[in-house]
Amino acid sequence: MTIVDLDRETVKQGLADGSILLIDVREEHEFAAGRIPGAVSYPLSEFDPATLKALIEGDERRPVFSCASGVRSIHAINAARQAGIDVSEHYKGAFKDWFASGEPVER
Repeated sequence: MTIVDLDRETVKQGLADGSILLIDVREEHEFAAGRIPGAVSYPLSEFDPATLKALIEGDERRPVFSCASGVRSIHAINAARQAGIDVSEHYKGAFKDWFASGEPVER
């Protein structure tokens, strides 16, 4: 399976039109310090396939992982796939790209 890299504009549009469920896999303290508006917290260090599956299945939007720089989101995709959960997209630039470009941030 391929990993699909999404850019900021694609993520921004998906959040605006409600088609993307942005799952932030950074740690809780990172998420609390600043996050992309609309993102939900799901720390990779606490990965639980049942919880992730419930989060995704309970939502009509397509799941997209995000992290700080685009590395942990790839690990999250691999962990999800090993657990039998079909996720292939991540925000390649992640929070660092979002913040550096001046996009709004929630705290």
